[in-house]
Amino acid sequence: MNSLENLITRAESLIAKLENWLPVQNPPVDWQATAWRWLKINGKSQLQSVQNPHQIKLANIHFVDAQKAEIVRNTQQFLQGYPANNVLLTGARGTGKSSLIKALLTEFSQKGLRLIEVEKHDLIHLGEIVALICNRAENANLKFIIFCDDLTFEANDEGYKALKVVLDGSISSISDNVLVYATSNRKNLMPEFMIDNLATKHSDGEIRPSDTIEEKTALAERFGLWLSFYAFDQDEYLAIAKSWLNTFGLPFDEATRQAALSFAHTRGARSGRVAYQFARDFAGKSKLADKL
Repeated sequence: MNSLENLITRAESLIAKLENWLPVQNPPVDWQATAWRWLKINGKSQLQSVQNPHQIKLANIHFVDAQKAEIVRNTQQFLQGYPANNVLLTGARGTGKSSLIKALLTEFSQKGLRLIEVEKHDLIHLGEIVALICNRAENANLKFIIFCDDLTFEANDEGYKALKVVLDGSISSISDNVLVYATSNRKNLMPEFMIDNLATKHSDGEIRPSDTIEEKTALAERFGLWLSFYAFDQDEYLAIAKSWLNTFGLPFDEATRQAALSFAHTRGARSGRVAYQFARDFAGKSKLADKL
């Protein structure tokens, strides 16, 4: 009897060890959601639904009316099944680039728009993500934007090649229900170096270094629509701060104006992001003071 028990114990131990080598089965994707992130869970990457997407309204984004109109038009074309372009939003920090893309989901989720956020280091999985979307035959009326925030690449970054394939297509065409919207603080997504500008300098015996330079700077050109964003002046910053304070149910007077300017001074920047952070800070302090 003891021999049988020992055999069972050894068999159970062997099965436990084998289970560790078996591939982890991902839970099914929650296709009822409107937004997802591509995350690594239990050692395997998968789409994880975002239960509470950031609810930003297009009306909350100020002083980028031309850029807003362009990206809204492009997105409406996309949702209607008309030709539309991948979009690159570049420029100053905190001017509403990422917020504008999030606001599109708020505005158009009821019309079939869906958002998938992919970090730069996960761009090597873009082909897998696009395949998941394209295989959703029952989601034929849905349109997916792959959102890449703060996008830049190192010289040998593998994600660069994966993104280039999705933007340009390989031997197979990209599905009509997928676009890429990316933000970056720099227009050239690949780094450039002083050595690139030395025409007589040849590194590693390369005969045509200009071809490599062109490869480094050409990724941005694969986006069909470019939108540039610029730093806000003081009046624009104050107007955005006022708008956000009104959203929190607070007035904007001279004392609040001075507080907003002081807050921007401590941050060393005037931007929509700083204005939003000021409004949250000021509204929180005011409501706490009223309660005490």
